Amino acid sequence: MKLSIEENVRFQIITDSNSDLPLEYLEKNKVGILYLGYTMSGITYGSDKSMPEKEFYAAMRAGELPTTSGINFDQAKEMFSALAEKGQDILHIAFSSALSSSYSAASAAAEEVAAEYPERKILVVDSLCCSLGEGLLVHKLVQLRNEGKSVEEAAQWAEKNKLHVCHNFTVDDLFHLHRGGRVSKTTAVLGTLINMKPVLHVDNEGRLVAVGKVRGRKNSLKALVDNMEKLVGEYKNPEVFISHGDCLEDAQFVADMVKERFGTETFLINYVGPSIGAHSGPGTVALFFMGEKR
Repeated sequence: MKLSIEENVRFQIITDSNSDLPLEYLEKNKVGILYLGYTMSGITYGSDKSMPEKEFYAAMRAGELPTTSGINFDQAKEMFSALAEKGQDILHIAFSSALSSSYSAASAAAEEVAAEYPERKILVVDSLCCSLGEGLLVHKLVQLRNEGKSVEEAAQWAEKNKLHVCHNFTVDDLFHLHRGGRVSKTTAVLGTLINMKPVLHVDNEGRLVAVGKVRGRKNSLKALVDNMEKLVGEYKNPEVFISHGDCLEDAQFVADMVKERFGTETFLINYVGPSIGAHSGPGTVALFFMGEKR
């Protein structure tokens, strides 16, 4: 996606491709994007080359093991500079610093551009979120911008509320978590033998950690919604985001449970992108909502 810098917005919101927001959403809501890279079969993908998500997961099912990288400093500086030159203030929402170098690269780029354009506000927030959790935080900031909030007010809200963005994941294949160091080889082998499925979340440090395990796929999906009930508190969640590793039916199954239990009517469902999908694998389902605590 090429960011239009001619749009008449109060300030420019930028995120990175890990936010897993659909292209149509980004275009409609005037959100810019910086791309994290990944390499598969010797080919590197990023801002100038992409692979459809269904093909990405098909390749993983066939045994391909992608590697990932953070956003590029030069790419971030180029985008920030172009916006600053046009008189735009900037709020960049970055992938969790505990999982990627992207926040560091964006912060360094913002610092250099701010020195060149001291009259512009260039703010970078470490979301401590991933996938559509990051996307949900961006969505809340889009709403604040639409309400007339300033770039400083939006950034302050993000810092104050980002730990209320709750993430709950489950995966279908423990092998990918083992490869990423999330579970031991013994756990992966034994868990596979007895059909044990882990339930994970993103903690207050922005790390992806296991919080439980259940037997069977349907039970693991139900556990995501059970955890939402434990964490949601007084938050109403008229909108809930769900991402999936090429298993749309399972994502819809979770959405139906959320609707039945909480009355939520609006869902944004999209793929888990390569940044997380390379480590969680096909069959991942992730549920994102606002709650009292993570």
